[in-house]
Amino acid sequence: MITTGVDLAAEARGTAVVSIDWSGSAAVIVDAAVGVDDERIVAASVRADAVGIDCAFGWPDDFVEFVTGHAAGRPVDLTRDSGLDWRRRLSYRETDRFVRDQTGRWPLSAATDRLGLTAMHCAALLDAIGAAVGPVDRAGSGPVAEVYPAAALRMWGLSRPRYKVDAAVRDGMLDSIRHAAPWLDIRSHRALLVASDDVFDAMIAALISRAHAMGEWMRVPPEQQDRARREGWIVLPAVGIEQLLGG
Repeated sequence: MITTGVDLAAEARGTAVVSIDWSGSAAVIVDAAVGVDDERIVAASVRADAVGIDCAFGWPDDFVEFVTGHAAGRPVDLTRDSGLDWRRRLSYRETDRFVRDQTGRWPLSAATDRLGLTAMHCAALLDAIGAAVGPVDRAGSGPVAEVYPAAALRMWGLSRPRYKVDAAVRDGMLDSIRHAAPWLDIRSHRALLVASDDVFDAMIAALISRAHAMGEWMRVPPEQQDRARREGWIVLPAVGIEQLLGG
């Protein structure tokens, strides 16, 4: 089995890809790169059994309804829509609320945060991947899934403050990851994982993809299925990192 993780940015600069081969007695990173374009991501997706992309797959239904109504000239109903609760409802998807409940951390909002440009990139990328491997189910039922490395690291007890900005922190986290998962072979790519937080997150995305491929993830509640197919659903692992090789 090959799993691929993508840490997506608004453009190729800052976009990273990591692929892990799980076919032997160890899980081996066989490819790691930053500054990759969509063509390379699509090619990696074709080769992979499971793909995890760190970016929102859609926008909140309530936000889409609001923007559509505003474009059509419909006034905002301030008797129903006002204040912080209203803005928060428009800003976050159901999956964002689920992640907040599970981890205590809000994902970035595709509607109101700096993730917006990357989400636009992701929408086009999902179309390209879909044309190559088949339509992408944003709710996670297929091989391509939305992932959130920071949340998975929290759930695995491996998160550390400032890991996105401090190479020394990432270096220490790699030691912790290897202690929890000694079967993970990062030797050929350790320097790049330390140097680039984007590559580091892409590796975590590839590990989450393994849990997804094993069927060990927190699935969409039945009442949220239709919404998740529009908004997207973040795949959270339902097993510890130490259990990923044995599935």
